[in-house]
Amino acid sequence: MRIFWTFFWTFLLVNMVTYVVSSMIGVTYHFATGTTLAVIATVLILLIAQLIPDDPVHH
Repeated sequence: MRIFWTFFWTFLLVNMVTYVVSSMIGVTYHFATGTTLAVIATVLILLIAQLIPDDPVHH
């Protein structure tokens, strides 16, 4: 379920950013570009989450 929600919010946010940026620079918005970037961002987010240790620090 964690992976689904990560992809869901990444998909929405990346497509929103892609739409706004493409509108600002005057190029055509492509849904496929936003979706591809969302998949890549989701994989990177999940990979970084696995690499960060969650063990408590002992002094």
